[in-house]
Amino acid sequence: MNTPFDPSAIAIVGIYAALCAFILTWLGNSTGSLRRKNRIAVGDGGNKHLIRIMRGHANAVENMPITLLLLAIAALVGTPLFVLHILGILFVIGRILHAWHFIQEDAPGWQRFGGFGLSALVTLVLALGLLGHGTWIAFS
Repeated sequence: MNTPFDPSAIAIVGIYAALCAFILTWLGNSTGSLRRKNRIAVGDGGNKHLIRIMRGHANAVENMPITLLLLAIAALVGTPLFVLHILGILFVIGRILHAWHFIQEDAPGWQRFGGFGLSALVTLVLALGLLGHGTWIAFS
């Protein structure tokens, strides 16, 4: 089964990859600002807020690439454009909420769990969808 490729699908993935890049830039700038403010050039200097921002940044770096890769593969196999948008929007909202939690010196736990939960849900939906699609194609 050969699905026709729609170049718009990859453009949609590009939108969400760009938005994720902005989130990473936001986290990186927040880390840098706090480093300058506290004169900590390397490491965390034992500063709890800096440790917090660094962990949030690391979590984004750990989780964004696989989801964006899955979204790109979903686009290439012919996932409807509106589905790509829904998944992309939900992922970005989750990542913003998660980043906001870590940038603040103190924040309610629902931001972290809600942001990560929404992001993880999108990743899981994409992974299961692609597994199912690939299995169907491979064994049909």
